[in-house]
Amino acid sequence: MINVTKTFLPDKEEYIKYVHEIWDRGYITNNGPVLQQLEQELKDYLNVDHLYFCGNGTIVLQIAIKALELKGEIITTPFSYCATSNAILWENCTPVFVDIDAQTFNIDPTLIEASITPATSAILATHVYGNPCDIEAIEVVAEKHNLKVIYDAAHAFGVTYKGKSLLSYGDISTCSFHATKVFHTIEGGALISNHPELDKKLHLLRAFGHQGDDLYLYAGINGKNSEFHAAMGLVNLPQVPNIIQARKEVFEAYDSLLNWDVLSKPLISSDIEYNYAYYPVVFPSEEMMFRVMDALREQEIIPRRYFFPSLNTLSFMPRQFACPVSEDIALRVLSLPLYVGLPYSDIERISGIINGHLSP
Repeated sequence: MINVTKTFLPDKEEYIKYVHEIWDRGYITNNGPVLQQLEQELKDYLNVDHLYFCGNGTIVLQIAIKALELKGEIITTPFSYCATSNAILWENCTPVFVDIDAQTFNIDPTLIEASITPATSAILATHVYGNPCDIEAIEVVAEKHNLKVIYDAAHAFGVTYKGKSLLSYGDISTCSFHATKVFHTIEGGALISNHPELDKKLHLLRAFGHQGDDLYLYAGINGKNSEFHAAMGLVNLPQVPNIIQARKEVFEAYDSLLNWDVLSKPLISSDIEYNYAYYPVVFPSEEMMFRVMDALREQEIIPRRYFFPSLNTLSFMPRQFACPVSEDIALRVLSLPLYVGLPYSDIERISGIINGHLSP
């Protein structure tokens, strides 16, 4: 079976070495030395000053909303994983969906201003598939209306934009280190902030809001992660350049083999060094997408409808918004298998099946 992704596993002995050290210390969580080492190495790798390693990529969104003390409405994208909008709901805010750009699949900054009301407190935008949002345009709108900006950068580890880590933009960026990501810690996530005044607050909010044994400062939450997860990150981090290169080779193979007279894909910014996080293709119709998906699955090849459905259509959203571009693309997009070690022969086979089912 060929799944849409496959977890990268580093050298087992390197990881076990850390496990032995953790075992001998008997210190397995609560901001231990391995976790602190990972945070420092991540800050060095990304060239950022303030980073906190947390339990997963969803809780960091919740902590970001809490740290910025957001209320009321948060403008966001309908074309993302449900964690983005669910975090807004969990923090008792209202997601206001703004449609996406038809070329990049990121939130369309030209539509944001029309959705701002007196209740709007922030913009929460996703760098879809690791492709940067229009950061400059979003910043102009945010500054004009005194709004905070959070970037859901779950897909964006290893991406640089204009020479800087994509994670270094916005008031806070969040990242996912789930096992399916380019860089992973089995489960995990990170908060990255450009504001020194948020540093202590983020540290406390992820650890129940208290300092020492008896000084309680915030209504925090348990967003911590363990020494074992941090150890996986330390072993994986040096492999990131090799991982990205291997994914790039798969990406370029699809580029050369698929029939672009029929298919399309999002436009990747020219100002980045990309991480090749996903390989989405868009079909002319949902019917053709299903036909291809069924043909692949008959051969035990499992792509993913990523992202589907458009989040503005979810039944539990408190308000309804029309996002025709997102709704249309969500019906026709399919992410193809992409991971380190996917053989070229399998990429050829996948591409051949797809191309063979593109007739009207």
